[in-house]
Amino acid sequence: MKSELLLSRLQTYVKSLWVMFLTVGLLSSAAAQQATLTSPNGKIKIALHPVQTGTTGAWYLSVACGQQEIIPNISLGLTRNDQDFSQQLKFLKAGKPRLVQDTYTALHGKRSACTNTANEVSYSFVNPTGAALNLVVRAYNDGIAFRYEFPEKSGSYTVTDELTAYTIPNETTRWLEKWNPPNELLYSVMSDTSVQKGEWGYPGLFKSKHDSCWFLLHEADLNGSYCGTKLSNLTNAATYKLTFPNPADGNGHGASQPVIQLPWQSPWRVIILGSLADVVASTLVDDVSAPAVVKETDWIKPGIASWNYWSSNHGTMDYKIVCAFADLAAAMNWPYTLLDWEWDAMGNGGKLEDAIRYIHSKGLKPLMWYNSGGPHTSVSSTPRNRLLTHESRVKEFTWLKQLGVAGIKVDFFESEKQEMIQYYLDILKDAADFKILVYFHGCLVPRGWSRTYPHLLTYEAVRGAEWYNYDPAFTTAAPIHNTILPFTRNVVGAMDYTPVTFTNSQFPHITSYGHELALSIVFESGMLHMADRPDGYEQLPDAAKSFLKNVPVAWDDTRLLDGYPGKNMILARRKGSSWYIGAISAALGEETKAIPFNFLPEGVKYRLTLITDGAHDKVLSTRYEVVDKSSTIDVKLLRRGGFVAEIHPL
Repeated sequence: MKSELLLSRLQTYVKSLWVMFLTVGLLSSAAAQQATLTSPNGKIKIALHPVQTGTTGAWYLSVACGQQEIIPNISLGLTRNDQDFSQQLKFLKAGKPRLVQDTYTALHGKRSACTNTANEVSYSFVNPTGAALNLVVRAYNDGIAFRYEFPEKSGSYTVTDELTAYTIPNETTRWLEKWNPPNELLYSVMSDTSVQKGEWGYPGLFKSKHDSCWFLLHEADLNGSYCGTKLSNLTNAATYKLTFPNPADGNGHGASQPVIQLPWQSPWRVIILGSLADVVASTLVDDVSAPAVVKETDWIKPGIASWNYWSSNHGTMDYKIVCAFADLAAAMNWPYTLLDWEWDAMGNGGKLEDAIRYIHSKGLKPLMWYNSGGPHTSVSSTPRNRLLTHESRVKEFTWLKQLGVAGIKVDFFESEKQEMIQYYLDILKDAADFKILVYFHGCLVPRGWSRTYPHLLTYEAVRGAEWYNYDPAFTTAAPIHNTILPFTRNVVGAMDYTPVTFTNSQFPHITSYGHELALSIVFESGMLHMADRPDGYEQLPDAAKSFLKNVPVAWDDTRLLDGYPGKNMILARRKGSSWYIGAISAALGEETKAIPFNFLPEGVKYRLTLITDGAHDKVLSTRYEVVDKSSTIDVKLLRRGGFVAEIHPL
């Protein structure tokens, strides 16, 4: 009897062992089929999978937000001129997970104290020849980032294609801008049957069918070892593949395919992910980019500049106009004035040196425009060709420092080929040596360079107010366009829209004065060029003028209070202990918005100055109140209206 009992127990034990071994085997098999990385807060998951089509050796990622899979397939791989790294890849191992913790101070942007944390894993592969490819994946609380690595120690190769491609469910709503070299077209909104095929510029905004989950596709930490890319769904409407610059870009100058030196890392492929408020507040593009290489930064001063081009396209040729805009900057307490194109042809009472002396006499710092020049652009506007080589830049920057010029605006790049990326960075490096501020115009969308080179205060790369000079259709497009930009282009870096105009340029605008005033807060730019003529600001009521004299351009915090792309936007930004709110609407009728102040700290009362639309779109109304964290105020907006609020602790 005892022996039977022992036999029975032995059989049970063996069966248990078998079940345990079977379970472990299944788990091991599952692990081989899928490796998952989760963000520190547990909300975002990214998984690596093999493509289940025989033994192709192809791999893809999937991305989930909460319990919802929002990007089911991100295809992976590269091809080089010598071999393929997209098919027949053998998975070797997943590296030991590590916690990435980073803190840094930004001199300008949407947040000064930046803290980011991510979980990172590096996946190792080899192709049939034994050549290695690593995929480094990070999961942040506000998105994911991944990049490729060739870890070998030497070798020079051409990357012939990048196979990274995002497959997006058809029901996902998307806001995309058709690819164009200066990134100055309008965004289109699409979903379901309205999804168009084409080539699209960064960043692209997507809203999953789960309303709480939005994501923005971009790239970051682009350097001279690669070219810029764009998104193309020409082959398959549902799949956005990364593609290299068109051969015709930049007048056909330069190679479209990048040449790399091993060891090598690609730029980060970035997906900002979460609620719409998470997307707007994210600094992920800067977070993954290289830390600052400029160590002495006390000369880097964000600020507002007066600008004469919008009201007078050839204004810098006229000494008297230049002086009038210097007077405007001085009267408005703005530290800068920009001498736009043709300053080398200035006349009507004075030359460049006379204008510089006059600007300095007002306690201002001059900025000067340059044509990037070279074979990549056919634009003949002058001065041209002065920045093309290191030697010519040293000569020009030496002269600018002698003149007392604080910064440069460089225009007409017209390409994102590797050679042009190197040119951008060479300008930044040489400008840093001479302590010269930089503003890129007619350029690429930000890729995180302002973290690495904090003297890069802003970029254009937007259809901004200067289009009131060029296209009558911009009059009706602007209200909707303005309410899309804070959710798209301006998320990824500084954007000089050249805003806040109350008079008209070649073509009128139909946004209200309240809407225009609010653009100074809604649009973030470390160098903000106020575009209107002097009398456009002189005729404002005292409260509005006072507001524009003191509004910051570099922020300590940014929070979305309300909004939806193409409809409206209410944004709160903090500078020190004070808060500023900007609100704009594209609505065709009046609307009332309830503004909660629950973002304020407990136990502090604030003095509120509220400047809103008045009786009609060219009138402003001001009121003053005391508010605290428990307060809510109703504000009426006219059609295509807006308002600003300035909030200081008592």
